[in-house]
Amino acid sequence: MFPINETMGQYSELFMLLAAGTYTVAFIAFAWDLAKSSKTLRAVDLKAAELSGAETVRVPVGAGVGGSSAAVDRAASDVSGPVGRAERPTSSVSGSRASGAGVTADGGMRYGAERRVPARVAVALAVLGAAIHAAGVITRAIGAGRVPWGNMYEFLTTGAFVAVAVFLLVLIRRDLRFLGTFVIGLAIIMLVAASVAFWTPVGHLVPALQSYWLIIHVSIAVMSSALFTLTFAMSALQLVQSHRQKTIAAGGADKLGFMRLVPNALSLENLSYRINAIAFVGWTFTLMFGAIWAEKAWGRFWGWDTKEVWTFVIWVVYAGYLHARATRGWTGTRAAWLSIVGYLCVVFNFTIVNQFFNGLHSYSGL
Repeated sequence: MFPINETMGQYSELFMLLAAGTYTVAFIAFAWDLAKSSKTLRAVDLKAAELSGAETVRVPVGAGVGGSSAAVDRAASDVSGPVGRAERPTSSVSGSRASGAGVTADGGMRYGAERRVPARVAVALAVLGAAIHAAGVITRAIGAGRVPWGNMYEFLTTGAFVAVAVFLLVLIRRDLRFLGTFVIGLAIIMLVAASVAFWTPVGHLVPALQSYWLIIHVSIAVMSSALFTLTFAMSALQLVQSHRQKTIAAGGADKLGFMRLVPNALSLENLSYRINAIAFVGWTFTLMFGAIWAEKAWGRFWGWDTKEVWTFVIWVVYAGYLHARATRGWTGTRAAWLSIVGYLCVVFNFTIVNQFFNGLHSYSGL
């Protein structure tokens, strides 16, 4: 191997380490935003209760500046906010009126007129971390002289970058900052796992992978997996939010105040469903292009190799999820659990199958 390849590989590892460190600070900032905003929400509730004599008042999205007292009264009777919307704190409360714009996006996850400094800092750090991460991926590609997803280490590092990049791109149009803690946290886990458990030096690919189908097949798989990562985080939040809403509706105490920054369970479910539909199309192409590649490499489209079987299992699970939700009325927690099961199958396929099952797809590099 040429010295420049080794040098670029070392630079890549350094960039990955710096990216992980930057993501860690961004993770703390996102968590700080949740904690600080939750504290603000409690303070507003207490102030509103003192002024209105109500036990607790939650101001829904859309109360806006100079909202009427009737709007506040309606908020007191609807603990989870209107359908499809998240609860927002207000910047101040005067008399029985709520004033000030909300702190988070509504059910449509649109940006409000707020100035949440911790969230802005967290997003800026995530952008910086993604830029450093991109440098690590690019230098790995230069060092290897090919696309950087030829083994488990490269798939993990590239997949983590794509997940963060997709999250940041969606932030341009939708206020998904409430997902920051979870997405950045998963990216950190992926980078740590890649460096600790799956580290592989820069090297050449086995002959079967030396094909343009590597670029087509694996790139689509990486993008689909990144989207599944986002929906996994949303589905997990949906379960928590659903439990919280039921607890409050039953008269229980709200012990998860930070979840008021998150849209209600229905909004999370709807967005997760749409993203899963897009990712499912990508996974369908992953399966199809993998079969075409297999025919060119081994002379058959399908051979019941363990990796092929689990790729198909993932397709079936997500197909079942989409079908059940669209036509069979599988909504709410059942849909969320099915989405989570699908992602666990993705993780199993990438980790356990790659490491412990021998087959034609044993390209972990370990």
